Amino acid sequence: MDTRDTQAKLQGLDDAQRAAATALDGPVRIIAGAGAGKTRTVTRRIAYACAKGEWDPSRTLAVTFSVKAADEMRQRLASLGVAGQVTAATFHSAALHQLRKVWYDISIAPFPHVIADPQEIIARALKRATGSDQYDGIARRDLLAEINWAKVSLIAPEDYQRVCAATHRMPPAGLDPQRFTDVYTCYEQEKTSRGEMDFNDILLLTCHVLGGFEEQAAQIQQSVGWLTVDEYQDVSPLQHRLMDLWLGDNRNVCVVGDPAQTIYSFAGASSYDLLNFAGEFGDLRADINLNTDYRSTPQVVSMANRVLASAPDRDQYLRLVSARDKGEGMRVVKTAYDSDAEEAQGVAGRIAQFVAQGAKPSQCAVLTRLNAQQQVVCKALKSQGIAYRTRHDVGVQDTVLQDDNESRREAMEILASRREPGVTVSSIHAAKGLEFKHVFIIGCSEGLLPYGSPAPGDALEEERRLFYVAVTRAEDSLHLSYARSKDGVSTFSRTPSRFW
Repeated sequence: MDTRDTQAKLQGLDDAQRAAATALDGPVRIIAGAGAGKTRTVTRRIAYACAKGEWDPSRTLAVTFSVKAADEMRQRLASLGVAGQVTAATFHSAALHQLRKVWYDISIAPFPHVIADPQEIIARALKRATGSDQYDGIARRDLLAEINWAKVSLIAPEDYQRVCAATHRMPPAGLDPQRFTDVYTCYEQEKTSRGEMDFNDILLLTCHVLGGFEEQAAQIQQSVGWLTVDEYQDVSPLQHRLMDLWLGDNRNVCVVGDPAQTIYSFAGASSYDLLNFAGEFGDLRADINLNTDYRSTPQVVSMANRVLASAPDRDQYLRLVSARDKGEGMRVVKTAYDSDAEEAQGVAGRIAQFVAQGAKPSQCAVLTRLNAQQQVVCKALKSQGIAYRTRHDVGVQDTVLQDDNESRREAMEILASRREPGVTVSSIHAAKGLEFKHVFIIGCSEGLLPYGSPAPGDALEEERRLFYVAVTRAEDSLHLSYARSKDGVSTFSRTPSRFW
């Protein structure tokens, strides 16, 4: 490829993005604020390095946390001329591919089947460990979440009670630590006896291969010459361990993230590794901040900055600067309603107005702190004749494997493309990574946002970051609202969120 083609990979990048995209060797950290073009930057960096001949595309791996994000990365790389050469995948998909390639070199057993829904297994484990089958779906879900937390935190069943004693952690569903350990152990035994593995087992088994089988470890590490890790603030201890094993002594790694968007602490994520990257990997070849927000209006960006301004660790967060003009009609609107139903009807009415003025329903989103808030909103949209689709919290962000579910996923996308897209009604967690022209955040009252009205501390700061993520989904207009009471007649009166 000639020099002009190589330089074309950098076309359209601002100075900070270009500095990040041209830093090709050694450990590199990119702190990228909301709307700052991080995917654009890292894909240009990969394409530029490959075009210059400094990276071997077949040994270049970029990992992220969702199938959607990996798909977007692949599409961008394809448009830059490196389609099908660079591997862009989720952590789980990349690890599964590696595990399959070496499995029969280290084992005579059939390759384990990946279970998509472990509800049946946790039910059997509960029955064995407690002698009861009276645990409902919520209890099973909470117990699975606790098992997942333990596994991504690298806590084996035999260590769980000690961790609880040291941290005063209590397991869910009314179980004490010993009984939960029994359930956790039975869960693992149930899977193993059936030749099955869950999503986190994929990472654990890959770590086991990398740490215990020298020849196969070398084969996998040879395939990872240059590593890019997206959303690094969401890396769990297990994912961090896998990343370390992928690299070995290799230091050609680039991490990209935003401490202000750390919202998965409940699933074992922490921004510590992002903030301490230089301490772990030594002198950085480049340490770049991307704080220009190309997505949101100055009004929305001002609101986002104000949300973080009261954080005790404010110095860890970027202060965003909008690249957009203020524009007419682009604003942040705050509204108080008398009841949840009135709030939902008011939001649906405003969306109907946007649609009447030419907006597409798919350009609008209603964001909720809890899944349970969505039903009344969907009912109100339906009464207005407005199509909608819902997105729910699922507990852990890594839940879909491209390899095992490719056909199903493609079928779902084909069906979705045949329907008129509607308003997105989503939990805030499920909306991370998305953007919409018009965003409505409902339930902005103490007890909902922040949830549980936590005292100053880690829980409150997680809620603050969650609200920040919600605000920064908005491109043109942002609408914040709350209801003074649930039904308009209750004597309990809600108060506006402290983030309001």
